[in-house]
Amino acid sequence: MCRNIKTLFNFEPPATELEIRDAALQFVRKLSGFTVPSKANEAAFERAVEEVAASARAMIGALVTNAEPRNREVEAEKAKARSLARFGTQA
Repeated sequence: MCRNIKTLFNFEPPATELEIRDAALQFVRKLSGFTVPSKANEAAFERAVEEVAASARAMIGALVTNAEPRNREVEAEKAKARSLARFGTQA
């Protein structure tokens, strides 16, 4: 599951709220072992997603770099090339 969490820092345009929440959701899913929690665990699961998203948002906002922002399209092309080299097919 966590293989799907993408780097969100230092991109132009910056990471969206949805991207941050999706990464938090993947992280909480991995920790809990639940793709979808039971009704009994739903509130704790959603609270954890919101708390992780808030922490991620704060961290991304506090990080600094002198590097130029990365381009999403260029990074996607690099990922496709890595996939092609590794698996012989494009993802």
